Amino acid sequence: MASSGDRVFSAAHAILTHIHQVLDLEFGFELWDGSRIPANAPDNGLRIALSETALTKLVRRPGIKTLVDLYSLSEIDPRGGSIFEFAERRPRVKGREIRKRLNKSLLLKNAFPILKGSGAGNTPDSAEDVDAGRAADRSSGSKKDDIAFHYDVSNDFYRLFLDPKMVYTCAYFTDWGNDLATAQTDKLDMICRKLRLKPGDRMLDIGCGWGALICHAAENYGVTAVGVTLAEEQLKLARETIEARGLQDKVSVELIDYRKMDGKFDKISSIGMFEAVGLDNYDDYFKSVHKLLRPRGLYLHHAITRRGKKDLKAFRRKKPEYQALVRYIFPGGEVDHIGWTLTNLEAHGFEVHDVEAWREHYARTTRLWAENLMQVKEEAIAQVGEQKYRLWLAYLCGVSLGFDRGTIGIFQTVASKRTKGPSGMPPSREDLYRS
Repeated sequence: MASSGDRVFSAAHAILTHIHQVLDLEFGFELWDGSRIPANAPDNGLRIALSETALTKLVRRPGIKTLVDLYSLSEIDPRGGSIFEFAERRPRVKGREIRKRLNKSLLLKNAFPILKGSGAGNTPDSAEDVDAGRAADRSSGSKKDDIAFHYDVSNDFYRLFLDPKMVYTCAYFTDWGNDLATAQTDKLDMICRKLRLKPGDRMLDIGCGWGALICHAAENYGVTAVGVTLAEEQLKLARETIEARGLQDKVSVELIDYRKMDGKFDKISSIGMFEAVGLDNYDDYFKSVHKLLRPRGLYLHHAITRRGKKDLKAFRRKKPEYQALVRYIFPGGEVDHIGWTLTNLEAHGFEVHDVEAWREHYARTTRLWAENLMQVKEEAIAQVGEQKYRLWLAYLCGVSLGFDRGTIGIFQTVASKRTKGPSGMPPSREDLYRS
């Protein structure tokens, strides 16, 4: 009589062989004993390796969380190539067509021994140290512990995959062949040009990161700049950078919630922080920016978006992959759609002047980050552990693919604090794009 382990192996082999044949997959599978599907697959070919308990856990609790847990613990392991290569070879048929092609009787027959296999009844609980998916109260806006979870991993970890200026937002490629450092410098300069910065301007950068933009603005445009952050690791390095570049009289960084800021500014930027505000806190956010901006002062809003839906209720429904992103990498993160951004700006006393889509720029940026991280795998694992390394790699690859396919977007929007009469903007934007 076959043992339980033999039955699980036979069932897994039958299911995966059927899936491979029916979907005509361009990659294979590797079972826990080293056997391959198809059997003649080359040793260095693209394949997904599975532990003895991986399928049991997936059958017992199907879903993206189980899949992420198993991947983070190497129980599901893409081999022979990067996640990007697997994505390029994914089945071209859609989900409904896949369901039509699969033999339901074969799958059900072989699912039973897998269901009864030796895998734990729940998904792995050793992911809890990298899991921020608690039922947290998001009603207060950008919470310091959520920001710290994402940004205080360590400055050294971010150095492994970012450009030398440590810019952790979408780069701007004037040529798709440009390297990351060039594209990030071009991004900083484009923001400064869109804000029409000039000597003597007082600038605020909300969510300033490690201070690259405010330093660039002060050095190249003669402004006095203030940055705010809630991440202590960022604050420390930003202040060190300011001192090293001799900018203490022009640039400062504060560890403070933007809503507690006082004073007036000629120009305000928000580059990749709006995602941490939360859908229910938009009124407070835009009221705060409006309060801090001088009349006809310019505000640049740079934020990730999702596609709009027919109504807000439908938009608020989050797909499983979106929930996984929030759970493991970016707690508290929420994004709106560009129509909602523009409505909020107009409703809160701003006049919108320009909207520019940067989706493909972010697809390229995040791909380069992921490739950088893959190149320093051993160093990254030494810093944060293999589980967190794998989660970050999956995050960067997944986000890049999302931008590439258009399931997520990003826009830069320029607006001014509305007053009656002329806006003060130039008649064209030719100067922004001149080489």
